[in-house]
Amino acid sequence: MRRSRHVLDAKNRRFLDAVVETGAKRKGVIEKGAVLWRAQLGHVWRTERILDDNEQEVDSVDVEEPFPPERMMPLPDRATEGRVNPKGIPCLYFSTDRDTAMTETRPWIGSFVSVAEFVMLRDLNVVDCSTASVRRALDLDGRDPGPDKWEEWVWQDINRAFSRPVTRTDDVAEYAPTQVLAEAFRSAGYDGIVYGSKLGIGKTVAVFDLAVAELAIHPRIIKGT
Repeated sequence: MRRSRHVLDAKNRRFLDAVVETGAKRKGVIEKGAVLWRAQLGHVWRTERILDDNEQEVDSVDVEEPFPPERMMPLPDRATEGRVNPKGIPCLYFSTDRDTAMTETRPWIGSFVSVAEFVMLRDLNVVDCSTASVRRALDLDGRDPGPDKWEEWVWQDINRAFSRPVTRTDDVAEYAPTQVLAEAFRSAGYDGIVYGSKLGIGKTVAVFDLAVAELAIHPRIIKGT
């Protein structure tokens, strides 16, 4: 986070290699045709005409409407910082259920969220960090738990790091470790990453290639409560 980001020293390089190697044990497949949810905070407006008995317009009213289908996809040439993607390199963030997708946008009371289902166009090979449970406090009594237990703990911390909610007040340097991990997984041939959510019961699926999914149904709009 504070010393080096793009060229790793030998210690961090060994750590990254070990993570990629042990990630093979956590490989999963999201099958072609699977449906995932994607949500974005916000909406557009539609002007609805009010007609009299003679079908003449007497007034109009602006009505909230969900984002159009093209707006539910990230722009290919720009992106803000995220847990998985660095600035300028977009990826698709999905959730395995609708409510988790919406809560991950951090809506405030009374705000509107546009949400839609997406269908996967091919099988996706993913590294599933969510298989690691939450790590408890360590109490080793001076003992070395062994490589298997260290590996388990490290993957629990990786899942926790990816699962931390993104906020507008975050220091973007906090995203660097998970972005480096994500880039390593991508270079190893994975299509995406699965990790837990601290805001919902579902899981988050981050997919690197924007072309692997398409809208299944027209977006809907839901008001936060």
